[in-house]
Amino acid sequence: MISEITVAMQSGMGLGKLANVIHPYPTATDAIRQCGDAYNRARLTPTVKAIFYRLMAFKR
Repeated sequence: MISEITVAMQSGMGLGKLANVIHPYPTATDAIRQCGDAYNRARLTPTVKAIFYRLMAFKR
């Protein structure tokens, strides 16, 4: 699984495309999808981040 992700990174393939690949073992697909989700949650743009902070402050 690590070599597959490494090849995808070197070729510039996004995690979304890699997560859509059908693997022989479903756990490999789930693991890659979870990695992609964790990465996408960590890369908020400053504008979206400010909106979320204001929304969360409003809800408190």
